[in-house]
Amino acid sequence: MPPSRPKTRARIVQASLALFNEQGERSVTTNHIAAHLGISPGNLYYHFRNKQMIIAELFAEYAASVDDFLRLPEGRALTVADKTHYLESLLDAMWRYRFLHRDLEHLLAADPVLAEDYRQFARRCLAHAQAIYRGFVEAGILCLDEAQTEALALNAWIVLTSWVRFLGTVRSDAATLDESMLRRGLYQVLALEGGFVSPQAAPAVQALYARLHVPLEQLF
Repeated sequence: MPPSRPKTRARIVQASLALFNEQGERSVTTNHIAAHLGISPGNLYYHFRNKQMIIAELFAEYAASVDDFLRLPEGRALTVADKTHYLESLLDAMWRYRFLHRDLEHLLAADPVLAEDYRQFARRCLAHAQAIYRGFVEAGILCLDEAQTEALALNAWIVLTSWVRFLGTVRSDAATLDESMLRRGLYQVLALEGGFVSPQAAPAVQALYARLHVPLEQLF
């Protein structure tokens, strides 16, 4: 293996992510990526046979990052600070890999293997989310029964995975998305929990509401 291969491969992945995020995956070809890096298409194909392979690697990175933080802490009860950690970590992951959310249906339709990987990822996320909500119930932060826990996890998933596409439908220039607009999506998830917050946790949760709130007019 040539010594430069890991470095070049990593550069291809990083450049692809930047271009997909800025221009949309459908607007970027492997030739665009190679030209952006100043390498030949053949050099790129040495590392990735096609664009789908690059997308698959980026999705694997994204899924691994979410799997890593979307878990219960070991040996202690959950706190409102953990809620902040989960939401901020989701914001970071969604922003870093925002092209996945913006172009999701197209990406999954174009690659059956990626579609199956995504289905498995979705199942894991929903299971982790339900476990986390149960943890908030056990910690006295939320008041939910099992049916409400399941529904809340599913509704949160629907909001988070469709938020970037929603922004693309209500803005005349989807390329102007910024991180604050994704932050409002997390606020929407937090709002789903509003009726279930326990009285003792309400002040800390209200502070989190204030931290995540972005005026609606900024979205349009």
